[in-house]
Amino acid sequence: MKTMQEDSSPPWLPQLARQGGPRFLQIADALQAAVAGGALQPGERLPPQRHLAAQLGVDLTTVTRAYDEARRRHLLEGRGARGTYVAAPKVELAPILDLSMNTPPPPDGVDFGDLLRQGLAQVLMRADAPLLMTYHLGGGSDADRQAGAHWLAPMFGPLEAAQVLVCPGAQAAIAALILALTEPGDVILAEPASYPGLRTAATQFGRRIVAVDADHHGMLPQPLEQACRAHQPKLVYLNPTLQNPTAITMPEPRRQEIARIAQRCQVRIVEDDPYWLLAEAPPPPIATWAPAQVIYISTLSKCLTPGLRVAFVRIPDPQERERFLVALRSFALMVAPLTAALATQWILDGSAQGLMAGVRQEARLRHRMARDVLAGRYSGAGDGLHVWLELPGYWSSAQLAQAAGREGIAVTPAQAFATGDPGRASVNAIRISLGSTQDRGRLKAGLQRLSDLLARRPEPFSLAVV
Repeated sequence: MKTMQEDSSPPWLPQLARQGGPRFLQIADALQAAVAGGALQPGERLPPQRHLAAQLGVDLTTVTRAYDEARRRHLLEGRGARGTYVAAPKVELAPILDLSMNTPPPPDGVDFGDLLRQGLAQVLMRADAPLLMTYHLGGGSDADRQAGAHWLAPMFGPLEAAQVLVCPGAQAAIAALILALTEPGDVILAEPASYPGLRTAATQFGRRIVAVDADHHGMLPQPLEQACRAHQPKLVYLNPTLQNPTAITMPEPRRQEIARIAQRCQVRIVEDDPYWLLAEAPPPPIATWAPAQVIYISTLSKCLTPGLRVAFVRIPDPQERERFLVALRSFALMVAPLTAALATQWILDGSAQGLMAGVRQEARLRHRMARDVLAGRYSGAGDGLHVWLELPGYWSSAQLAQAAGREGIAVTPAQAFATGDPGRASVNAIRISLGSTQDRGRLKAGLQRLSDLLARRPEPFSLAVV
């Protein structure tokens, strides 16, 4: 390791100019130029700050600020009492392209920082700050429930705010409903490929999921009714709009038939509907035709941002609402008051609707991109956040997910969505999420790599021995 002699002038020493801008920046710029040009090498020790200040004829504060700025640029590193050294070059490891998480894509022209600043400023101006930092009763404040009713109005029209509860995300709502409405050992019916969070919660609570056959329109009515007679389930779980993972939207006649079966069999439906507001002209929710049988969940995580952790649950029956809140309190006392207040502010001032319109537009643009790149393999709905891609017979979904991972791309294999044995899947497919990467160019390049991967057969397995 080279060491710079403290009693000699370093060769990179800048000539400070009166009109050259702040002196600390002139020093930092000289350091950067010396590192780029090779005059300073990684691991080389710099002069102590007092020594350099004396050589340059500046005060110590100027040199301290220059070193701080150089550290901010990743040029220098401090080693305690041993001094300050030229840092090794920063290695940029290409991050994995995550196409496995269903998150809203960043819309053009929306500055999240500005949106947050404005929203929080309004919240703090209108609310008592200490109240935002203390415990609240579960289910949301009156204002939060009013905002929830407003959010659900496109699905149901005017709603009583009392029917709407506010939860810390849809997963918490699903778990609380399982606790409130079922007992250990009870059966929950779902489609063969369904939201993995359902299986996670049911397994943890000792409930059993039974898969009901589905087709290209969603869960089949006749097998549903047969399963209701055979298993006496307490819940039926459905995600009928842009279903996760298949992207199927259940048509209106099928929804009506499902609602009639729920009424005949006196079974509760949990209608988890996170993508309804992103869909192009979706049918009315199943809850429209069987309001007493259906509990409806709408989360902001898929339309706005997961960071809010706010979902709205419509439960018409007052006794069921209370049971739900008791169950929710056992593991999630409340929504964080600050994020709930921010969500309410955005909904009531129109910011949420503007953000959602941008998300919807960006999602559709990305679907068009996927359709172009994946060509004949694309089978998406043209909206929503994901594509369900059925694979050629020479690829299994697990193989393809592993091969994509080696290419630096994360996708989700069909096994992750199997409601029965997680090692088996009803179809050989992967889910591709289109929103989780911010850069549209990176997304297109990743989709092209996936398309190229699908076009060739998997390589023979080889065992690495070390």
